[in-house]
Amino acid sequence: MRLLSDDGTVVADRLQVARTTRERARGLLGRARFEPGEGLLLERCRSIHTCFMRFPIDVAYVDADRVVVKAVAGLAPWRVSGSLLAEATVELPAGTLARHGLAPGARLRVEP
Repeated sequence: MRLLSDDGTVVADRLQVARTTRERARGLLGRARFEPGEGLLLERCRSIHTCFMRFPIDVAYVDADRVVVKAVAGLAPWRVSGSLLAEATVELPAGTLARHGLAPGARLRVEP
C-alpha cells in the first residue's frame, strides 16, 4: 500500500496497515530502523508510545477523513503522544513530515 498527500505526492510507498489489536500493539517494536518510504497506519488509534524503540519517528494523527489533526515531528524513544480528535495514527520515519510539508489540515489518502 502507499500513502499519498492531497496533491498526489507519495509520502510512503511501503505502508503497512495495523487493523487488529495485536497488530497495533506490535507496531514498530523490535525494529532496528525505519527506512525512508516506509510507514505504519494504526487504525482506530488515538495514542502511541515509543517505549523500547531505538529511533525517533514522525507521527500524524488523522481524523475519519484522513485529515491531519495533529503532527509530531521527531518523537523520541520512551515518549507518549496522542490526540483525542484522531481516528487513526500514521507513523513515519523522522523527517518525513517536514520533507512533505505535512501539518494539521493536510489530507492524506491510502492507495493499494
